[in-house]
Amino acid sequence: MFATEYSKILQLVEAVNPVKYGATRNYIDGAVTQLSPYISRGIISVKQVAQPVLSKGYNFYEIETFIKELAWREYFQQVWIAKGNDINGDLKQPQANVETHSIPATIINHNTGISAIDNAIKSLYATGYMHNHLRMYVASLTCNIARSHWLAPAQWLYYHLLDADWASNALSWQWVAGSFSSKKYYANQANINTFCYTSQHNTFLDTSYEHLQKMAIPEILTATTNLSLTSNLPKAVPCILDKHLPTCVYNFYNLDCNWLNDIEANRILLLEPSFFKQYPVSDNTIEFVLSLSKNIKKIQVFVGEFEDLALQVDAQKIHFKEHPANRHYTGTAHNRTWLFEAVSGYYPSFFKYWKNCEKQLRQIINSQPSAKNYIT
Repeated sequence: MFATEYSKILQLVEAVNPVKYGATRNYIDGAVTQLSPYISRGIISVKQVAQPVLSKGYNFYEIETFIKELAWREYFQQVWIAKGNDINGDLKQPQANVETHSIPATIINHNTGISAIDNAIKSLYATGYMHNHLRMYVASLTCNIARSHWLAPAQWLYYHLLDADWASNALSWQWVAGSFSSKKYYANQANINTFCYTSQHNTFLDTSYEHLQKMAIPEILTATTNLSLTSNLPKAVPCILDKHLPTCVYNFYNLDCNWLNDIEANRILLLEPSFFKQYPVSDNTIEFVLSLSKNIKKIQVFVGEFEDLALQVDAQKIHFKEHPANRHYTGTAHNRTWLFEAVSGYYPSFFKYWKNCEKQLRQIINSQPSAKNYIT
């Protein structure tokens, strides 16, 4: 379903229609970009996706929704940088009305009786993708109707997603569950029918929002299960390393084939067992990572810890991209490419973050050759 050749990924970037995206993105057949797996894996950046759109002379208000969605991704990354492992727990306040720290079995087995949700979970297992609106529906059903704590379900979804990004995933689940937002997110059957083109009635979600917030856990969601999620990494094989050369370290969040590609270097895709023990992902995701890495010339796969790699190369000549998941790396840290590079640090809400992004966006738009005064 998802191409892995860099040239085809760039074609997808050029094909983005931000106006249709803004108008239809909440519908399951909407003009979504499906670029999230490539952004999450770091083969392209948010800025790389935004630049063609910003250069085509759109009215700002035509593309505001699209740029905001890109900003959400950077916002979640800034929260992860600022809060570190604190995002693994309730960030703003405890999730209310939690009755279990496991997952409803009918969610895992895609037999909740809500056809749009069940079909989305089936598709997730097959493709590694789930539409963002369906992710919200699944999270709402799990956390707010079945009253499961968000963490275990978030780990389950992350495990299967090709666009697995722990910050975006964990903080989105917390936003739905009310531990990183001012209120919980609910969706009833009428809402699901509208955006998924279903016509179900008489389900446990076929009720008012007021009743959803008060009703007991539906019988079909009461049985829960605990999952044991593990990653199956490739077999470790020796790499051919030249200690006289610098070493560029790539990983789960950095597969940028253009990064430092003008120098001769050892190029290593580092797959750390400790990282994948903390953040396990599926076989499909590992295969996706390996396929994307083939865009990097002379890449070699090193299965082991960073410290093991550092012993085999000149540790003073190691280069890597900054990321909260690799704070234990040593060497030269390179900044990631940001769309809103001047907006950093922790903001307690996306609204406050976005207001600062708008100021930088004004400068970006006005710097374009065809710039107009789109923001007034």
